[in-house]
Parts: sequence; structure tokens; C-alpha cells
Amino acid sequence: MSKPMKKAIPEFASEAEEQAFWSPADSTEYVDWSQAKAVTMAKLKPSMRTVSLRFPEHLLDEIRMLANK
Repeated sequence: MSKPMKKAIPEFASEAEEQAFWSPADSTEYVDWSQAKAVTMAKLKPSMRTVSLRFPEHLLDEIRMLANK
């Protein structure tokens, strides 16, 4: 059984144009993800940063309740 041909990924003039294309697109029509290989990005820095915020107690309780859902 032969695999169906994948669609060609168009060239993009800007990152915004590429984002507009991929937002509604199904990547499986363009990329054979079964051929993907796992990679390790050892030098990648975490994108999260710890911050301290002060909230009223009732708001913090609501946020915790929503997070637990």
C-alpha cells in the first residue's frame, strides 16, 4: 500500500505570513510525522521565570480552585 503524497509547504515572506498559514492548517497534510526523530536541545534555556505577586486571599482561592479543575 503506497503512502499518499504530502502537500508542498509554501515559501513565506514573513513570520507573520507563516503563522497565518499554519494557524488553521493541519500539519499532517504537509509533514510525515512518523518519520520524525526525537532531538535533545541541551543548550535551550528555560522560558519561564519565577515572579512574586500579591493577590487578595479570595482571588488566590479562586485561582487555586480553577487550577485544580
